[in-house]
Amino acid sequence: MSQAFTKAMARNIFYGGSLFFILLFLALTFDTDSTLPSRDNHAAITEKVAMGKALWEKNDCIGCHTLLGEGAYFAPELGNVYKRFGSTDAIKAFIKGRPKNGIPGRRSMPQFNFTDEELDAIAAFLKYASEINTNNWPPNIQG
Repeated sequence: MSQAFTKAMARNIFYGGSLFFILLFLALTFDTDSTLPSRDNHAAITEKVAMGKALWEKNDCIGCHTLLGEGAYFAPELGNVYKRFGSTDAIKAFIKGRPKNGIPGRRSMPQFNFTDEELDAIAAFLKYASEINTNNWPPNIQG
């Protein structure tokens, strides 16, 4: 290359590259925006699911658990807990069966003393969360 690299060439590369990446960003944004609504199950949101979400937030479950990859990593991922346990009854029994004072020498979930209605709501919320199409996240059934 016998020609020197000029300011005009640098400017053209900068503007051309910037335009290319802006267009790429817009195309990927449009693709994501058109794909996400088909992956969620908005029709399944009921009052019970909303109540379970409110209990999830009130009791700071995300302070220990992750849900769809977001939250603390102290306890297991709950985005697929319904798939692991197989039913809402198993989820309710697990939550209800927690020891009052925990398990000595182990980290364990506290006993929240939820009512049957609250247990139904939390189980419905976790079932709803497990039915969201997350492109196979978490990568394994254990969370």
